[in-house]
Order: sequence, then structure tokens, then C-alpha cells
Amino acid sequence: MTRCTAKLVALLFVVVLAGCGGSGRIRYDSPQEAFEKGKAFYDRGKYDRAIEYLQASFNYGRAHEWAADAQLYLARSYYGNGEYILAANEYSRFSQLYRSDPRRAEAEYERAMAYYEMSPPYQMDQTDTQRAVNEFRMFIERYPDSPLVADAEARITELREKMARKEVAAAELYERRELYEAAAITYENAFDRYPDTSWADDALLGAIRSYVAFSAESVVERQPERLRSAIANYERLVQIFPDSPLIKEAEALYREASSRLEVLAEQV
Repeated sequence: MTRCTAKLVALLFVVVLAGCGGSGRIRYDSPQEAFEKGKAFYDRGKYDRAIEYLQASFNYGRAHEWAADAQLYLARSYYGNGEYILAANEYSRFSQLYRSDPRRAEAEYERAMAYYEMSPPYQMDQTDTQRAVNEFRMFIERYPDSPLVADAEARITELREKMARKEVAAAELYERRELYEAAAITYENAFDRYPDTSWADDALLGAIRSYVAFSAESVVERQPERLRSAIANYERLVQIFPDSPLIKEAEALYREASSRLEVLAEQV
């Protein structure tokens, strides 16, 4: 190895050491200082750094003067960082440890928001969406006088719309594959579960359409009951949603089902 190469290697070694011992180290002399530094990073949107200092402050013990603040802002830092599962866990810890803290309601609402943020597009599994709905409902039950209740109710409505759309999309897939019995049942389930959503009349129309198609491919003995199911769903549609833009299409299917039912009755 030449003298120049040796100096270069030594220089690189120093740079590596400097990188390893640099900005990753945190310094504080008290839980207050650790909290204040963490809060400063939080306010600047430097959530990774905030988490380090806030966790350090809380690690002094859960009973010191700054512990509750550190725990709450630790949860908020995870939330700000997009680490929603960790945020939800830290919000839960705050609520469990500081039951008399006046910010407990706010923390539980923010925990529900963490699950809300994890809710995926409607095409995907909606387990997290249902969890968010449950969290918002618990919040409303526990804090009915909170100014955040109206927002929680709006979030529930939004999330239920997504779950209804998921259910209707599943029924439409069955229908496209000509699995009409499965489609009809899934459409009916979508209506029964989400009658208060904008997808409810779509679900009833889909059930009518699927039962009519299911009847057409059934043995003669089973056709009447399936046509009657189509008619029953039509009657629900016109009674519950008389102004639905889907009524016209439903009426054509109703007339077809009624006509076929009359023909079958004459054959008996």
C-alpha cells in the first residue's frame, strides 16, 4: 500500500466514525429538557427526532411532571410520521395511564383517527375500516358532549360508504361471473348492513336483477320463489327510495318477474 493510499484509507475511516457518532446521538440532562427538545422537533415536523427525545423523557418514569405531555406527544409524533399502528398503541397507553387528564378525550379521538388513516381503498380488505368505525363509535359513547362528536359521526358515515361500496363491488363480481345466487345474497347483505348509505338502492336493484337471472337458469320448480324474491326487493326499493334514479330500471325487471310468475302459475 502506498503512502497516498494509506492516508486515503485513514481519512475514510475517520469520516465513517464521524457519521456513526454524529446526529443520531441525543443529549439532555432532565426529563424536562428531553421533553422540550422533543416538542421543539415535533413543532418543526421532525418527527423521528421528536420520538427519540419524547421517549427519553417518558423513560424517566410515568409519574414525573412531564411524563403525560411526553406520552401524548410521542403518540402524536408517530401519527405525524405516518406510523399509525404505533401511534394508536401510544394513544392507548396515554388513556390508560392518565385517566383524569383533560386531554384524554382528545387522545381517544386521535387514536380513532390513526385507524381512519389506515383504512385502505375500498377494493382491499376493510378490517381496519371497521376498526376505525368501532373506535369512533366508542368515542361518541364515552364523550357525547365533545365538540369532536360531529366530526366523528361524519367519519363514520364516510367509512360506512366505503364498506358498502366494497360489498356491492363483491356482488357485482359474482354477477359478472354469472354466479347469480351468490350475487343476490351478497347484494341483500349489502343493503341489510348499509341501508343508510348511498349504495343501498344499488344493492336492492342488484338483488332484483340477480334473482331474475337466477330464476331463468333454475329448474321450473324453483323459479317462482326466486321471482318472488326479486319482486320483494323491488317493493323494498320503491317504498324506501321512491325518488331513486334506479326505479325505472327496477320497474322493467319487476314487470318481467311478474309476467314470468303469471306464466308459471298458469302452467300448474
